[in-house]
Amino acid sequence: MPDNRVEKGKATRDTLVRVARELFGERGYEGTSVGAVLDAAGVARGALYHHFATKEELFDAVLDREVAQIADAAARAARTARDPLGGLRAGSATWLQIALDPAIQRILLLDAPAVVGWKRWRELDEEHMLGGLRAGIAALAARGRVAEAEVTTLAHMVLAAVSEAALVIAQADNQEAALVDGRAAVDTLLTRLFGGTG
Repeated sequence: MPDNRVEKGKATRDTLVRVARELFGERGYEGTSVGAVLDAAGVARGALYHHFATKEELFDAVLDREVAQIADAAARAARTARDPLGGLRAGSATWLQIALDPAIQRILLLDAPAVVGWKRWRELDEEHMLGGLRAGIAALAARGRVAEAEVTTLAHMVLAAVSEAALVIAQADNQEAALVDGRAAVDTLLTRLFGGTG
């Protein structure tokens, strides 16, 4: 008989992360108890602590997954563009659109800095999102649009700018209007940094 403990353990972990994402998104980190996660997931306390030593570790796993999914969505959007600058615009616009989701706002933009700290929050952004930005800007550098030596710094700057625009959207009274303004501002920034089309 094959040992399916690993598969069961992975399934339990995935269930805990999925359920915690729903609860953190609805209630916030402080408003979500470990007991609520256990009840919603239908697992024993020992199963949770087998995978996550603390509620903060569970939140970190949720945050990691969400940032990875946003990065994947932005990368897919970028691949539909005909040129590197269009890819940067499309990827950035996708992230800003996702920032309208109240659960994303609460988990990524509002709770994350307080729960995991600014350093970890930025690490996850850099781990999942920076590579795509760097690749797009490197393609522009290959076309002579920016200096090769500036690629990494510019990637960090663009990431920070788009993340800040997402935070502005999340905190706005009229989020749809803030999205329009945010997209326009990011487009202006990208145009000023890298020129027009191409």
